[in-house]
Order: sequence, then structure tokens, then C-alpha cells
Amino acid sequence: MTHGRNRFPPGPTRRALLAAGTLLAAGGAAPPRRGGGRPVSAADAYETLRHRWLDLALGTGYDPAAEPYASRLAETGERARRFRDTMRPVPGSLWPGHPFDPPAGITLSAGRLWTMTQAHVQQGTGLTGDPGLLADVLRGLDHLLATAYHPSVAPYGNWWEWQIGTPRLLTDILAALYEHAGPARTDAACAAVDHFVPDSALADYSGTSTGANRVDLCRVVALRGVLGRAPARIALARDALSPVFPHVTEGDGLYADGSFVQHGHVAYSGTYGQVLLDGLGRLLALLAGSGWEVTDPLRRTVLDSVEHAYAPLVHDGLVMDSVNGRAISRGYLASDDRHVMRSDHFHGGQLIAAVALLARGASRAERDRWHARIKGWIERDTVNPLLAARQYGVADLARLHAIAAAPVPAAPEPLGHRLFAAMDRAVHRRPGFTLGIAMASDRIAHYECGNGENPRGWHTGAGMVSWWAPGLGDQYTDWFWPTVDPYRLPGTTVSTRRLPDRAGGEWGAPKPGVRWVGGTTDGTYAAIGQHLKGLGSTLDARKSWFCLADAVLCLGAGITCSDGVPVETVVDNRNLGESGTAALTRGHRWAHLRGHGGWIVPDGGLRTLREDRTGAWSDINTTSTTERRTRRWQTLWLDHGTDPTDAAYVYVLLPGASRREVARRAADPHWLRILANDPARQAVTVPSLGLTAANFWQPGTAGPLTAGSPASVLLRRHGGTATLCVSEPTRTGEPLEIVWDHPVRTVLRAPDSVAVLATGPRLRLRVTPGEACATHECEVALR
Repeated sequence: MTHGRNRFPPGPTRRALLAAGTLLAAGGAAPPRRGGGRPVSAADAYETLRHRWLDLALGTGYDPAAEPYASRLAETGERARRFRDTMRPVPGSLWPGHPFDPPAGITLSAGRLWTMTQAHVQQGTGLTGDPGLLADVLRGLDHLLATAYHPSVAPYGNWWEWQIGTPRLLTDILAALYEHAGPARTDAACAAVDHFVPDSALADYSGTSTGANRVDLCRVVALRGVLGRAPARIALARDALSPVFPHVTEGDGLYADGSFVQHGHVAYSGTYGQVLLDGLGRLLALLAGSGWEVTDPLRRTVLDSVEHAYAPLVHDGLVMDSVNGRAISRGYLASDDRHVMRSDHFHGGQLIAAVALLARGASRAERDRWHARIKGWIERDTVNPLLAARQYGVADLARLHAIAAAPVPAAPEPLGHRLFAAMDRAVHRRPGFTLGIAMASDRIAHYECGNGENPRGWHTGAGMVSWWAPGLGDQYTDWFWPTVDPYRLPGTTVSTRRLPDRAGGEWGAPKPGVRWVGGTTDGTYAAIGQHLKGLGSTLDARKSWFCLADAVLCLGAGITCSDGVPVETVVDNRNLGESGTAALTRGHRWAHLRGHGGWIVPDGGLRTLREDRTGAWSDINTTSTTERRTRRWQTLWLDHGTDPTDAAYVYVLLPGASRREVARRAADPHWLRILANDPARQAVTVPSLGLTAANFWQPGTAGPLTAGSPASVLLRRHGGTATLCVSEPTRTGEPLEIVWDHPVRTVLRAPDSVAVLATGPRLRLRVTPGEACATHECEVALR
């Protein structure tokens, strides 16, 4: 197999460069080339790192004449030709219509120069080694460095463009054209990077230098160190990664429960989390075996997060929009000449590619498990087939094709429940469906907007429920966000009071003043709850989701509002596509939508609407295209009236169920019993599952369970034993007592956080919960 690029003129052979083996950071002798011959000098360590970086960025081990690489490389050449033909360096811009103010124009210009660079150095582009193209790239690079990105410029506008967006691209360009750029250009670029990304940017782990942003900054500084042969800069980048590795208990970063937060208050596993994994994967691979190798033992936290934190949020190749922040609004970006939709499947594809990259630094056992997961996602993603996805360059395609051909079996989607309490998210996986719940609290924002993106995402944290059954992989992909009614997101309870764009503020500012958000789970079933306060509204409510074997039971209570407008609970809102004809069937207190599933509403009152809605991505994102599309919607909701007081609801969601199954379940009065549904407690029992679950908003009793403090409790009986799972979503850390009014012979298993106060006629426990809404599980033998 030939390598996927050709550099001109050739320097030392790749064998000679790679033979350095263990690199030295500064000084010392390098081991001789395998097979004898001229030893590689210590100075060549930088060249080895540079070539290794290009292997990561441009790919290896693929045939540029074979598909899908040939067409992708040809496309790169066509885009580079267009950029070359339209480049017009003038004061204030490099391309007409893309000024350097705002600074996004500088990043865009650097991105186009990078495309032209790739066309020059990669084989099969039709411009490989073209001297005129090389001259144009260098001319454009000189223009940027002389007029827009140099030490005499004071940054303006978005900081990200100066410290991450532009320097990341410039250093990639110089790495690829190092022999042609010459010392003067390299020195000028390094001086500019040093100006905009000084050592102080990595001194404190705070502000914008945290989480994924910190990894990106380290990436810039490390490659600048390689290009400038500055060992101290490479060492700084390596050492500055260490604050990213430990679990955090507040603010940005990875939490012990698998949550990932960025911008202080935004659930962000899918986009910023992907950036973190991708950047770490590149840096760990770049520095492996060198004198700057990342040896911090806490890097294990990030490797463990692949299966613990990220994989549960990926479904058939997509990553749930509940963890994509303001990126849900991007769709087709106006500046993207490739016309690639940035959807849940796009973000999932990016995350999967990052896992493939990070796998290079994992153990053999981990790598096999990750490859099995990736193969499963590749096989199941029929919406955005990953092995030909337009979002990828040849490097990512080569890595994914290699994994697809690896001798490991494809892994199925995992089953079970995952509660990401630190970012107010829950994921429920059953054999016939996958479901996600998005909530908000004084820790996690209702939504994020900023930079002209996502100004109407107001209610995404008001209990939005997203779910997928077989064949519905594009439910939230197909122009969902620009055409959905933003006041009728599925699962939410909202005041219909009209809100202005960016209501509540930008960058995760709109957070409700509530603590009780979270729940408890045994890993299979769960009790999830949210104390809801409306954004820009007087709305107050309690919402619970009891996640069962083939259904999710949804309860609402204490729904009170004085906005002078109707309040609604959106049972569901299904995207039927451009002109969907899926039949909605209504029965006695139930409804079924063909190809989707059904809903049971025991108290009646279900209202329905089928409507066509038209929108453009530019309606919700100023950087996106203005093309307008229409989608058909099937909305089901409950109307609580204007200014309700203590209103309530009960409904059951049956994802993927047949009409017959929905009707049968609705007619069965015994499979489910509501024990309580009021502002103090919400509780249910499902005899066939041996399950009783309760969310206690206040101390009280529900059925056989009593809580001395606000708590979430899940009880499951298994023959002669039972398991109690308890958490404290208010996170006070104060001990709480739980009583189960049932004869218990003895406690079989309990953690140190659970003290057994009494067994016999009833069980009494005292739980010391900590402050993370963790589940504390106790197993008992019954009398």
C-alpha cells in the first residue's frame, strides 16, 4: 500500500526518520538505525515528530487510487483549485466576502490554505506537487502573517479564533510545507503563536483554558514547539495536559459518573467532549516514545471514559443532541463548500473517529473492545454510512476502514440505564429502543446559545425526551431543529409565553434555581426526576420518568403558573419527514403512530395535531445556510389550561410498540399502579417486574416506602431477595433514612455509606449520600 501523500522535495527517508526509536527531548545520543548505517541525530527528533504528526493528520496505509480515497482526494483537489482561483489578497482579507474582521475570517482563510496544502502534498488530488499551487499557498500564508496574524495585532472578537482556530491550522500548514516555508516564515508563525498563545494561557486551569479548550491549546503549543525546535514549549504543552485528566466535582471536565461539562454549565460530551478525545489522541500518539511522552498516570481517566462516559451516548452512529450544546443549530454551514450537515450523526461520526484515533494509545484489550464498538456503529449507521461519510478526510477514512477489516466481531448496542447526574442527563437502553432525557438545574443550563447560534433552544432542558426505535435513526437528523416548534419539544412541560431570542443569556447562563434533579438506577431500570422552573416564566412543576422494561412512565405534578397563557406538556412531537403519511390511530385513552410506537394516557385529554412546518438553519444560526425546507410533524400534548394550579398528568411512552400491544397494555388495569403523584412524591409499582420506585420531593410515604428527606428510591424484588437503590438528588450530603415496610431477614450486601438500623418486620436504613447524587445499593434477604 502506498502512503496517501507525497512531499516535495524529499528529505531523509521515512525509514531513517522513524528508526530514531526512543526520541530525546534535548541532547544525548539517538540509537542507530536498524540494520546499521548512519545514526539519527538528536536534532532529527523534531523531524520525526513532525512526520508523525502528518501521518495522523493526512493518513497512512491506504491506496489513493482506490475508493473511497480517490474521490475524496479528487474533491480536495477541486476545492483547492476553486480557492486558488478566487484568492485575492488585499488589505483586510484574503478572499472576497470574508474579511479578517470578525476574526472568523482569519480562521476561514487559514482553513482554505490548509485545503490547498493538502492538495499539494497528498497523492491523487490532481494538484499533487503543483509548483503554482505551492506558490499560492505561500503567498496566502505570507499575507496572513503580514497583515492579520502577527505579534503587533491586538486580538479582537472571539478569543477562540486567535488562540485555537487560526493557529491550529497555521501549524498544520507549516508542518506539511516545512521544507518549502523556510526558516523566516516558520519563525514568523512561531512568533505569532507565542504572541496569541503565551505561556500564561496554560499557566492556570481556569477561564477559557479548561477541558477541551485546554487540550486544543496544548495541541497548538506542542506543534509550535516541534516546528520551532523549542523543547520547553513541547514540555509545557505536555505538562499542561495534566489538569485535564483528574475527575472534577464542579465546572469543566469529566466527572466520575461519566458526565462531561464545558463552559461551566453545559452538558457537552458530544462536541467539546469529542474535541478533547481527538486532541488527546493526537498528542498521546505524537509524543509516545519521545522525551516528552505523556506519562501522567491519571491519563487512564480519559482512556476509561471511552466506554464509561462517551459510548453510552452514542446510538447507531449518532451522538445524542442533548450533549451537543449550541452545535445542534448548525446544520449546513454557509462557509462549508462541502455541504455537510452537522447533525447528531455528524457529531457521532466525529466522536467515533476520535475514539479510533485514541485507540492507538490504548492497551490491546481496550483497543479490541473499542474496535468492536466502532465496527458495530459502522454497521448500524445507515443514515450517515461511516465508511464513506463526506465529513471525513482520508486519514479518518483509512483508520475506520482498517477497523472495519480488523478480526474482531462487531459489538451490539449495550443495554441498561445510565444516569449522568452531574450533567442532568439520563440514557435508557432496551432491546427495542434507546431513550435520552435532558434536564436543567442550578448546575446545568436550560440551553446554550452564543456566537449567533441556537437562540431558540430555550426548552431543551425542560425535560426533553428523545427516543429511537428501529428504522428511526434520522428522527432528530432530518431538519429537526429548524422546523420543530421550539415551544413543543417532546417530553417538555412549558409555559407558552413567547420568549425573545437568547432568553436568559448566552454561554449557559440560563440556569433554574432548583436542586432536586437526578434520580437513582440499578443499571437496568431507573427513577428519574426534575424539579422544573420555566425559563422566563413563573412555571413550577415536578416531573418524573420511571424507566421500565419496554416503557417509560411519565408523571407530572404541582404544575403551577401565572404567566397568563396556557401551559402544555408535550407528550411527543414526531418528525414524519418531508411528507410523511404514518397513520395515527386513536383508541380509548391511547394513541399509536405507525412505525414509531404508542402512548397511553389513562386520564384522557390527549390532543393531537398534524402540521407542516418550514424553516431554515439560518433561522437558528447566523452562520448557516438560508435554504428553507418543510417537514411534517405529529404533535401530541396535554393542555393544563391558562394559569394552572397544581395540575398533574400521567402518560406512558411505548417506543416501537405495535398498535395491538399499545391497545392491550391500555386495557390492562393490573400491570401498573400509581402510588402517588403530587408535589410531595411521585411513585409507582409494576408487579410483573417486582419494581417499586419513588421520587420524594419532600419527606413522606408512598406505598411501602418512607423517606426522611428528599430522595429517589428504586426497589426490585428477585424471589427471596430484594435490592434497594437510593440517592439524594438535592446533594446536601446530609444522612437520610429510608424505611421499607416489608419483612426482611438480613442484609446481604451494603456499601459503607449504608448503615442498617433495623431488620425484621420492616427495613430501616441510614444512607450517607455524599454530594454527587450517586446511587447507594443494598441487597437484602426476605422473610
